[in-house]
Amino acid sequence: MAAVATLSLLYLLRHASIYCSPASHQPALTISLASFPRTSCDAASRRVVPPDHRLAKLRASPRWRRRAASLATSAFPPLRGLGILATPSRVLCLAAGAGHAVDAFRAAGTRDATGIDLVDFPPLVRRADPHHLPFSDGAFDLVFSDDPSATSGALFPSRLAREAERAVRRGGGIALAFDREIETAVVATLFKRSRVLDVKDVTLDGSHVRLLIMQSNGTTTDPY
Repeated sequence: MAAVATLSLLYLLRHASIYCSPASHQPALTISLASFPRTSCDAASRRVVPPDHRLAKLRASPRWRRRAASLATSAFPPLRGLGILATPSRVLCLAAGAGHAVDAFRAAGTRDATGIDLVDFPPLVRRADPHHLPFSDGAFDLVFSDDPSATSGALFPSRLAREAERAVRRGGGIALAFDREIETAVVATLFKRSRVLDVKDVTLDGSHVRLLIMQSNGTTTDPY
């Protein structure tokens, strides 16, 4: 056993981790587009794509362009027509994913668009719990989500609704996409301090959903 241990140690020393060290010209700590690493050495040399470079690649993808175009043509015009979206608007995007809606709002001229999700995706989306938003009362003019699962998939839909109403200013708007199979009243009744302005059938990147547009009547600070 001592001989086996000695041979194992010699083998490890001979195959030292110098082979895992990246060359000096390579940036450290990356996620590359290479195949999945087969060894720890392979994983050690993988590169992390900077957030701005990753966003540039996503923006160039057909799916990203289709999503942005569908938001600009289907979702935003009704919001402008009802007067709840304008250039100076402060917009909060719930369940923002990679940031399609955030990017689309900014491209459409909205000066202040913030995206949150349970997993951050810099530079457009920060991590935050929609049940406990890290924003002050009335911080936004519009709370928006183009993801139907934002409400239907929420752990506590009523709490998410109360947080959205707290974060939007009095007279501000709340616009949420939801599946057509769900009754509008089921979603609308979650929002106790808002009134329904309109319900639109929209197409987002090939998906047919409904957009519930509401106006806030005030904020709430009721404890949960």
